[in-house]
Amino acid sequence: MSDLVPLTGEPLALDLVNTRPTAGDLLASPGDLRSWWVLQADRLPEEVPQQVTAADLAAVRAVREHTARALDRARRGEEPAAADLEALNQAQRAAPAISEVAWNGSAVAATRRRDGSPGRRLAACLAEAAAELLADPAVTKIRECEAEDCVMLFLATHPRRRWCSAARCGNRVRVARHYQRHKAG
Repeated sequence: MSDLVPLTGEPLALDLVNTRPTAGDLLASPGDLRSWWVLQADRLPEEVPQQVTAADLAAVRAVREHTARALDRARRGEEPAAADLEALNQAQRAAPAISEVAWNGSAVAATRRRDGSPGRRLAACLAEAAAELLADPAVTKIRECEAEDCVMLFLATHPRRRWCSAARCGNRVRVARHYQRHKAG
């Protein structure tokens, strides 16, 4: 992964889309995907595998692209392209989730799991997160960071929020404004 640390803490689908900053792709290699997976491990039902393949990366990147396009339209109140929605549905179908039931010695326990390769399972989980976000009325509150060179998205929980990260873009913008005020004086 590049020196740029991925933003985390937004809805999972936005965290995925935000792996495409202006500085480059944070999911450029299977190792990058594994690093991002580790960062998101507490939010994902799947354990991070020791080995992530190029096929795993391709499945996740496809979900990312379809999610980005669908969110771009949905956040503006427009209908997402049918092809993007269908691709998200297909990703979920590729590794459907089931509640596997088993006797644990004293009662029946249900464990949610998916079949398929690690990447297909992760892609299905991410497509499911995208579907939930797209169906949420809050999707129209998703904004793009107002920093000039940033394309990150965030879910505005406060109406005055303008940047993806106050520590990252907010500080840069404030420092630049301060510099301009003092340079002019």
